[in-house]
Amino acid sequence: VQLQASGGGFVQPGGSLTLSCRASRTIFSGNPMAWYRQTPGNARDLVARIRSGRDPDYADSVRGRFTIWRDNAKNTVTLQMNSLKTEDTAVYYCFTKIDGCNYWGQGTQVTVSS
Repeated sequence: VQLQASGGGFVQPGGSLTLSCRASRTIFSGNPMAWYRQTPGNARDLVARIRSGRDPDYADSVRGRFTIWRDNAKNTVTLQMNSLKTEDTAVYYCFTKIDGCNYWGQGTQVTVSS
């Protein structure tokens, strides 16, 4: 499975960005899809995750500002990021897990700066 992420960029604090990730083949609703982010020298941290039959999970730092959803028909997962802060600056990665194997997108840079 290949995951292609898009939508990163530069935005001022308080602004919004939308990240999208498309899978190269069908991702069944039972497989989780998620977004992680990473800053230099730090581990990759979970931002938001969506799993079938459960409410989405969000990191405390983004809850109320970010929204994740998926379109199973299009094999996409989207992260809407509002009220962005400088501390949201990172490389964002989409993720899925299928049959015990982890799959990562290539990463997209989000920079929040005035």
